[in-house]
Amino acid sequence: MYTTHSKRDLALELEFQSQFPIYRPSIHARRANIIVKFQDIYGFTVEGNVDDVNVLNEVREKVREKGRVWWSLEASKGANWYLQPYITSIAAGIALKSSLKLSALANAITLKRLIRKGIPPILRPKVWFSLSGAAKKKSTVPDSYYNDLTIAVEGMVTPATKQIDHDLQRTFPGHPWLDTPKGHAALRRVLVVYSFRDSDVGYCQGLNYVAALLLLVMKTEEDAFWMLAVLLENVLVSDCYTNNLSGCHVEQRVFKDLLAKKCPRIAAHLETLKFDVSLVTTEWFLCLFSKSLPSETTLRVWDVLFYEGAKVLFHAALAIFKMKENELLLTHQVGDAISILQRTTHHMFDPDELLTVAFDKIGSMDTNAISKQRKKQVPAVMAELDQRLRRLNTMKDIK
Repeated sequence: MYTTHSKRDLALELEFQSQFPIYRPSIHARRANIIVKFQDIYGFTVEGNVDDVNVLNEVREKVREKGRVWWSLEASKGANWYLQPYITSIAAGIALKSSLKLSALANAITLKRLIRKGIPPILRPKVWFSLSGAAKKKSTVPDSYYNDLTIAVEGMVTPATKQIDHDLQRTFPGHPWLDTPKGHAALRRVLVVYSFRDSDVGYCQGLNYVAALLLLVMKTEEDAFWMLAVLLENVLVSDCYTNNLSGCHVEQRVFKDLLAKKCPRIAAHLETLKFDVSLVTTEWFLCLFSKSLPSETTLRVWDVLFYEGAKVLFHAALAIFKMKENELLLTHQVGDAISILQRTTHHMFDPDELLTVAFDKIGSMDTNAISKQRKKQVPAVMAELDQRLRRLNTMKDIK
């Protein structure tokens, strides 16, 4: 039944293959080792030297190979096999619980391994929407929910909509679709509608970059909206994007503890420099790396994020520090450390290198232990935020 591709599947596979051209710098560029520019498959302009181009070509070949693995599984196990862990046993009429558990376990192990190696871009929208819980969340409301809410809030003005309007043109400027009237309008609708769905969040700077990238991947506004909803309501910890960013502050404190545990030499050295790593990592966490890493590397992190949860952000952030441990240990100024981290992230074109370090070298993290750490940090964060608010009110009174 599942031994051959349908015509639609073959068309999708051909489309998938065509998305990854091989970039060939000119002889002059190779000799001079000058910077070359080109667009990636999501329309972002990439700048790099010839070595970077070679890395990108290697990555594209790996993506093709992974795509063939996914299509093979679609053919052998059936479409949406990752949502049907019991399909083989049930179809065969096997009712034994042990058999079902083994089938589910085998599929879960296969899926986790595949996702960490990367979801093919052509399958990414479908896999994300299903595995993240977005499809389930959407199924709890009428089909017309997004359209009805879009119409209902049209023309309404709130502090959130004003900030959204202010940020639209600053969201990935120069992108061939996002930085157009049509792209601005689509991004605005997604952000405005969500701001009315969750008034506690409303809108927070950083969400514009996240929603923009979701639009490029998911292709439709409605799917991007539901991915944003499941991300904020289920995947990430609560209060990351509320007015006081309390959740984000908690995550930063937990990250510093993890850095000291997983990369003690780096943490100790940066402490002597009096370098507060949140100066760099806050943007990583708020924008989910979308402003820092190349698009495909960011989306490879998101592949795992939507399946394994928010701890993946810790894995990725720790990996970046770990990969530059030797260079960071030689720094004598905070600015030098920041420059190393920024340069590293902007040229991290090989997502496999990042994720290998993130999961193999950083090692496992216990979700329950991280949850306990979060709870432990909440009182200190709330006290700090309260003290900051009091200082602001005092200053206002003086004026």
